[in-house]
Amino acid sequence: MKKRVLSIVLALSMVATLLVGCGNNTTNEVEKTNEVVADTTTDVVVEEGVQVGIVLPTKDEPRWLQDQAQFETVLSDAGFTNQVLFSQGSSATEKTNVETLISQGIEVLIICAQDGAAAAAAVEEAKEAGVTVIAYDRLITGTDAVDYYVTFDSFSVGVAQGQYLIDNASGAGTPLYLYSGAATDNNAFIFFDGAWSVLQPKVADGTFVIVNSSEAVALQDKSELTRDELGTIIGQITTDWDFNKAKSLAEANLTNASTDQKGDVCILAPNDGTARSIADTFAADADVATYVVTGQDAEKASIQYIIDGKQSMTVFKDTRTLAADSVTMAVAILNGETPSTDTTYNNTVIDVPSKQTAIVTVTQDNVKAVLIDSEYYSADDFVGVE
Repeated sequence: MKKRVLSIVLALSMVATLLVGCGNNTTNEVEKTNEVVADTTTDVVVEEGVQVGIVLPTKDEPRWLQDQAQFETVLSDAGFTNQVLFSQGSSATEKTNVETLISQGIEVLIICAQDGAAAAAAVEEAKEAGVTVIAYDRLITGTDAVDYYVTFDSFSVGVAQGQYLIDNASGAGTPLYLYSGAATDNNAFIFFDGAWSVLQPKVADGTFVIVNSSEAVALQDKSELTRDELGTIIGQITTDWDFNKAKSLAEANLTNASTDQKGDVCILAPNDGTARSIADTFAADADVATYVVTGQDAEKASIQYIIDGKQSMTVFKDTRTLAADSVTMAVAILNGETPSTDTTYNNTVIDVPSKQTAIVTVTQDNVKAVLIDSEYYSADDFVGVE
């Protein structure tokens, strides 16, 4: 095929001192990462017609639509043709999407798995077709067909959520409600493990009393949990990343809770969509005086909730950075180079070379600095932002 040279400029403006309420270790890591402000120009030799295929889990969560926009913008600006397909919660559709992209001649597949284990078969097909596989945001497990992994620091997401609850607990005996992401998502395990690492000592010393998980209560004296132990808790508190399931589970938990298990409560909610559903449910219970609830993804609807005082915090994961990291990795691959990585994640078969991006806690106090001043969102997107 005819070849051409692309000059790719990835300009990332990072916010340097943004982390609020995440504890010293997380703060230091974020500050170190955010010190890197770079305009990187790379000359890349690619063949005409080279495509990068992207598979994302669903159109039904705003976060993934934001990611789609970032991918399409960054890849188009870099000179690559690309196609984004959505799996809509179906591993079968996800596999079909991968096969469709393979048939279009892609050389790089960037995939955020619907189900980390089920996606193994799809990426194995891609690998057999000579496609380099980049797992995006969610690790694909049980296979050696994953070449690279681009992710946020998922453990630190959970740490930030748990630490925020600790910093805002009402005192000894604060009722603690636990919720998690999908049991099919490896990240859900990492998020919860990070939260547990800081919450467990505060359960042990009586700051928190776990209300809605008998499995967590049974393990509350263990500071480190095995994968199976994490799975037993997550199986009891999973929202499946679904707004409606989160609402139903929260309603059931409150129905079963006694009056002294309400009052001023803390809630570990895994992401913004579930946080809003859970927050609305707790707000509607007359016996809940106040609640502190976590989230992640900095979805617009949740930023408005934070401004309005209906959600306490969210963990901001700048998809501009993650998409740019993925494109930088794809550029290196297409140019016959080894992509830059800074850690590894074990997917039960291999240690996958990985590129990790830091996270930032967003509250009412720093919404403008983190999200508006950085031009991630416009002030016009919200009511009451200052």
